[in-house]
Amino acid sequence: MVTAAQFSLQLCHPRYWLLWLGIGLMKLTMLLPMRLQMKLGAGIGRLAMKLVKSRVKTAKRNLELCFPEMPKDEREQLLVRNFEETGKAIFDTLNAWWWSDSRIHKHMTIKGQEHVEQTIDAGQGVILFAVHCLPLEMGARIFGQFQPGVGVYRPHNNPVLEYLQVKGRLRSNKALVPKRDLRQMVRCLRSKDVIWYTADQDFGRSSAVFIPFFGVKEAATITGGTTLAKLGKARVLPFFVKRNEDDRGYTIEVMPPLDNFPGENELEDAIRGNGIIEEIIARSPAQYMWLHRRFKTRPNEEDASLY
Repeated sequence: MVTAAQFSLQLCHPRYWLLWLGIGLMKLTMLLPMRLQMKLGAGIGRLAMKLVKSRVKTAKRNLELCFPEMPKDEREQLLVRNFEETGKAIFDTLNAWWWSDSRIHKHMTIKGQEHVEQTIDAGQGVILFAVHCLPLEMGARIFGQFQPGVGVYRPHNNPVLEYLQVKGRLRSNKALVPKRDLRQMVRCLRSKDVIWYTADQDFGRSSAVFIPFFGVKEAATITGGTTLAKLGKARVLPFFVKRNEDDRGYTIEVMPPLDNFPGENELEDAIRGNGIIEEIIARSPAQYMWLHRRFKTRPNEEDASLY
């Protein structure tokens, strides 16, 4: 478990000077009003559409697979909006890591925090069932204003970015746990902590079931939520975060604990989980991370790629 960001002289090596310069310039953007940040982010997103064609292709294909009945021109508009939102997400992350608590409070709305408090008061840990929406970093920072939890994360290969990631995320979390450390997650839950859990990406064939997700009938889906809830004796609470339409703030909502979850069958749990994920994404589809190759793993290895 990681409880502090460790700075070392290695981070001052000349190979990282250019990166530190870029970070310094990004910090200057914290002086800008949020709406101006988001206009700049939208421009970055539109520029990215011209420079990273492979990501455009992936996002476009995901939208085709998930929303086959959506008119083509509507999907194209959603694609452009998604890249604009992706550019804005750069500032969502920087704001989450670097804004003061007082500035966070000026731009946040919280709904459903009583569900978390009631679950912990009842003597159970909380699994926040989230999705990879673009302002998720800010969602964690806002949540930490009333209930610091334990973040589940993937350590970064670059030591400078790992340092910044840990330092930033520990502003709202009491600790971080590598995403493969199931034993530590269970310990946290049995200690009545809150952890984040996502099941909306393709993590490969191992421990996956192939079930419907939007318009795809057989999408590789992990079933770890059932295992984690059982071993941790925890409740699962769906979690939603969005950047408000006017680009002036953020809203998070924690929904009531799921009844009869985990159930008797992990396949049925996973199907139910995908339905909840779809509902969360449908609240703000442009702010979802469509750039991920969600359907790269097929039911049979010889099946043709959907991409």
